[in-house]
Amino acid sequence: MPPRLNKRQLREQEELQALKTDVKQNDGDSEGQSETSSPIAPPKPVVGGFAALMADHDDDDSEEDEAAQTKSSKSKKKKKKKKSSAATPAAAPSPAPESHTPEPAPAPAAETPQPPASSSGPSKKERKALKKQKAKGKQKDDMDDVDKALAELSLKYPDLKQQLATAAASTSSPAAARSLAALLAVSLQHLDSEAELRKFFGSKVVAAAKSGAPSGPARPSVMQRSNLTRPKPTWWPAQLREGLSVRPLTADELDAGLRRHGWQPLHGEKLWTIEYSKKYRAVTLQFMRTVMSGDPEGFYQLLRLLPYHADTLLQLSEVYHHREEHSTAADFVDRALFTYERGFVGAFNFTSGANRLDFDHVENRPFFLALHRQVTDLQRRGCVRTAFEFARLMYALDPWSDPHGALLHLDYLSIKAGMTQWLIDLCEVFESDVEKEVQEGKSPYVRRIIPNIMPGIAYSHALALFMREESSGDSQHERSTAALKHAVLNHPPVVPILADKADISLSGDIRSHPAFRIHPDASMLLSDSHAIFHLLSHLYAQRAAALWKPAARASWFAQTVASVYNTLPTVPPAPPKLFFNRFENPALAWSIYRHVLVNESTCRSLFPFVPRQLLDARHLACDPLPPSTRVSEYDSEFFHGVEDMLAARPRSRRQEARFLERLVPDGPLRRQLQDLWDAHPGLAQRFPGGIIQFAQVAAEMPDMFEDMMVALADAGADGVPELREGGVMPGGMPGGEVMVNFVDPEDDIDDVEDLPLQPVAPTGQQNAGAQQQEDEDGEEDEDEEEEEVAPLPVRFVRSLVNRFWGGRSAAENDEDSDEEGQLRDTEGVD
Repeated sequence: MPPRLNKRQLREQEELQALKTDVKQNDGDSEGQSETSSPIAPPKPVVGGFAALMADHDDDDSEEDEAAQTKSSKSKKKKKKKKSSAATPAAAPSPAPESHTPEPAPAPAAETPQPPASSSGPSKKERKALKKQKAKGKQKDDMDDVDKALAELSLKYPDLKQQLATAAASTSSPAAARSLAALLAVSLQHLDSEAELRKFFGSKVVAAAKSGAPSGPARPSVMQRSNLTRPKPTWWPAQLREGLSVRPLTADELDAGLRRHGWQPLHGEKLWTIEYSKKYRAVTLQFMRTVMSGDPEGFYQLLRLLPYHADTLLQLSEVYHHREEHSTAADFVDRALFTYERGFVGAFNFTSGANRLDFDHVENRPFFLALHRQVTDLQRRGCVRTAFEFARLMYALDPWSDPHGALLHLDYLSIKAGMTQWLIDLCEVFESDVEKEVQEGKSPYVRRIIPNIMPGIAYSHALALFMREESSGDSQHERSTAALKHAVLNHPPVVPILADKADISLSGDIRSHPAFRIHPDASMLLSDSHAIFHLLSHLYAQRAAALWKPAARASWFAQTVASVYNTLPTVPPAPPKLFFNRFENPALAWSIYRHVLVNESTCRSLFPFVPRQLLDARHLACDPLPPSTRVSEYDSEFFHGVEDMLAARPRSRRQEARFLERLVPDGPLRRQLQDLWDAHPGLAQRFPGGIIQFAQVAAEMPDMFEDMMVALADAGADGVPELREGGVMPGGMPGGEVMVNFVDPEDDIDDVEDLPLQPVAPTGQQNAGAQQQEDEDGEEDEDEEEEEVAPLPVRFVRSLVNRFWGGRSAAENDEDSDEEGQLRDTEGVD
């Protein structure tokens, strides 16, 4: 007799039987049979009592559920499981699983009355029709939900409809757009130049070099995050970065841009632009005035107003670069990148490879310039992998006009940095479109710069294939040789220049071929596109010659040239049609010229290929060669409405007194300085910021201030005799109005004529007007935020007052000021 099963074993057996029953019932449903008529193996055992009633009740419920078709599939499975569990307890006393096997034949006979069962419920066709109708209704409800969701998204994101319309009108392939975005995506871990240096030299060497480098005064250590730079403790706090924001271009701006360039819309791109705040724009206006004045010291004054002003930082970087202080110049470039990174918030992600910055807007151009200078400096330091990453970022932000010639860096940096596969993939993305344009003249990239037409990319692509074949053990080099032959046939001017730079020997017949004639300038060339063709040949050979010097590469290059030069035309070669069509467009031609101008120190020998009118025109280092398709530039229209943004805000006498008290803590000296200011009302014209600006300028630029005061004294000899006579206290001014015009002797005559002669009221009238203004302001000014100022040195203020106020000699003034200054210092005044 088999052993008796315990409760746990019985429960497991019931679960197994229920699972087997569910599987077989599901198979019966898939064949279109009803649950009541489908055979069940094993057959139902005969049960009685309440168990039989429960089973019949469950069977009726299942038939009603199938006829109504209102329950979900999940609830149906639960009910089936419940039915099985209700039917199995009667079979539980069976001693062994073998009880499921006997007599399968009587089961069909027991269930023969099938027609009555079908007549009591819906037929098979009715159930199928009901299922189809239910599926259609559900699909309609789903479509309604999708439409509602799209409507809500269109309200929440207004530019969604614009993106959908652009995608529908674009002629480019979505797959190509995704492949290109993946190739242009920036790797954040490779934007750190110090990490690359540590990889080569070790962390100890890099740390020692940083500790030995000169630096400015250390500031409180605050954690400042950045992906583009590594902020230093000497930098200003990151909270001072202000004034820059980013926004997407509107539909009208996108359409206008496509018309300006003659482009077709592309799939998967989004264009953005940086915007300046009013304060940032006003500081930019002062920056332009400082640039026109030619005084580098004025840039430091601007940094006091707005420490993170990108144009000022880049201009100071250029100043230190000409002084050959490269570390300081690179530091200012890093700060400019840090400034713009603050504005890249929201949906704009510069690492995705799909977001673009419109170079036609002047607000975006400083960031391109900062990236270009960063690439150049990283190459000087030997950080080729980091330089490649920044060049890829610069290319990703505007790959179709390539305003700073990022491809002219990427063609050789990709080989140096070990990114040969990236270069191969980049060329393959555009290969089919290039063939289509050659054969049919149609392509979504017409009038856009693409890598495959550039001489440097063509030769580097062949070299990348050769290096990959070497690493894989392919000694035939079929694909790389075909690529090099294609490069030689399309860009023959590179061959003799590269052979000379890389010390590759070519036969006399090859060198004497007309296609390999070297042009040192553009004097014998037919057009600007021909000049650019030869300029790029010189530029690539100059930068990439070291890559072709290994013996295996040099031999392969010489053999390939020897095998193909006989097929070249015997007339001087013309640029390929795709190259010629693009660089006849000034917007794309100026991208090459801009690249040469920015790299003036290394590309000066290529200036003969640049048109003379561009070299003779006046250029600004902050915006070299603005594009011909520009939307804005630093002109009167751009600065409209911001001329008075940096003018001194009118202060009440109470505000000015508190500010002056913090600036000059010494009471007697402060009163004497105030008397000096009141006695010479013409100073107000020279210092629109009032006595506060007067004292600050005197402390920051004492030499210039002394010259100005001497000129003031000479001018006052005629109109203000108090400066000559000395010893006259304030209040002795003659009655009436005095016409005063203070001019720096070094100013141009045009600036002198622009200064209007303003009537200056007597001191008493000024005080009365100031008091009236104070009464109008009331207590409202008390709550305004006050600026933090550092007190001026006591000795300087006393020397200032004694030098230009009173009748004693200069030597006597200096002695008295020293003695009194020492006494005052012992009293604890800072």
